[in-house]
This record gives sequence, C-alpha cells and structure tokens, in this order.
Amino acid sequence: MKVAAYVPDLMDRSKLAAAAPGTNFVSNPRLLVEVEADLVVLDLSRPGVLEALSGLAHTRTIGFGSHVDVETLQAAREAGCDLVLARSAFFARLPGVLDEGPSAKMTDS
Repeated sequence: MKVAAYVPDLMDRSKLAAAAPGTNFVSNPRLLVEVEADLVVLDLSRPGVLEALSGLAHTRTIGFGSHVDVETLQAAREAGCDLVLARSAFFARLPGVLDEGPSAKMTDS
C-alpha cells in the first residue's frame, strides 16, 4: 500500500515511518493531490490541512489531532476525512489502521 503524509512533527513522523516504511512525506498539504497514494495521513493541527482534504475525495484519508481541539476534529469529518482520531488513539491504532487496506470502511472511536 502506498502511503503519503503531511506530518511535520519529527516525533510523529518517525512513528509513522516505522509503521509504514516508504511513506512519502510532503512538506506542504497542497502537495498531497500530486502524490499517488492509497492512504493519506494528515496532522489536523497544521494550517492548510482542512483545505487540502477537498482535493483528496478519492483517496482514503486519516487525520489526527489534539483530543481537546474538538472543533478541528469535527471540521475534518465534515470536510470528508474518512477517519479522524485523537493523536494518542491514532498512534495506538496505527498498525491496525494500516492493515485495514485502502478501501476499508472505518469508523471513529
């Protein structure tokens, strides 16, 4: 599975890279539409991410952010993000989330 990500935080990036070797990390969320990927992972706490979701309608997307930033998490759901999780839940579920495959139907929890 091809994974692309906009995850600027180096600690978060290293965790994702360990779980998904070969992840294509981009430096700007607008670049995600130019990358061929089955799955796109987004750090929802960063500027421009919600706007980038509109160009990813045909790609499975997972977004993570602060559990206390309820407005951003809800905005990501409304913008079409397939799975939205608190940062801690995302990294706890990361191996399983990646194993689900590119077309798996996913629910928040």
